[in-house]
Amino acid sequence: MGRYIGSVCRLCRREGNKLFLKGSRCYTEKCAIERRNYSPGQHGQARPRISEYQTQLREKQKLKRIYGLLERQFRGYFEKAARKKGITGENLLQMLERRLDNIVYRMGFCSSRKEARQMVNHGHFLVNGRKVDVASFLVKNDDVVELKPASRELAQIQTYLTAAEGRGIPQWLELDKANFKGRVKAIPTKEELAMPVNERLVVELYSR
Repeated sequence: MGRYIGSVCRLCRREGNKLFLKGSRCYTEKCAIERRNYSPGQHGQARPRISEYQTQLREKQKLKRIYGLLERQFRGYFEKAARKKGITGENLLQMLERRLDNIVYRMGFCSSRKEARQMVNHGHFLVNGRKVDVASFLVKNDDVVELKPASRELAQIQTYLTAAEGRGIPQWLELDKANFKGRVKAIPTKEELAMPVNERLVVELYSR
C-alpha cells in the first residue's frame, strides 16, 4: 500500500491545526504551527475565498491525516460506517479510534500514530494474549492490549508512558503502566473524543 513520505509538519500547517503527527515535537515551541501558523507554499498567507466544497474537503483531509490513511482505505471505513446503525459520522470516528495502532498511541506506548503503526506491524503487541501485527485490527470493548515481554526493555517505552501520563489517558481506556498493558473500558462517544474535526462535513462530502 502507498504511504505519504513528505513532511508531516507541512500537513499540519495546511490544515491549520495540530494533528500530532511528529510525536513529542508537537508539544514544544518547535512545532510548525507555533512557528508558522499559515498554509505552506508561496501563497500560503493569502486569503482566498473558501467554497462549501473546500470546507468539506479540508475536514475530510484533516481526519485522514490524523489517522495516517490514504483515500481508498479511508473511503472503505466511511462505507462501513454508513452501513451500520446509528449516526454515520460518529460510527466513522469510533471505527477509526478502534484501530490497534490508534489504541497503542492513545495508551502512550508510542509518541505518534505513525510510530505505533510501525511497532504493531513489527509484532510488538498482543491483544488478549495473542500477537496481532495488523495496524488496522479493530479492538473491541474489554479487549486487553499489552506489550510483548521481549519488547518491554525498549528504552523509549518508559519515556513515552511517562509523557502520556502527564498528558492524560482517555477515560475510555485503562493503563497498567507497571505491567505494560491497557484495557478498552468502552467504545468512545463523540464527546469523549473531542476531535478537532466536524465529521458531519465529511459525511456531506461523500454524500454528494
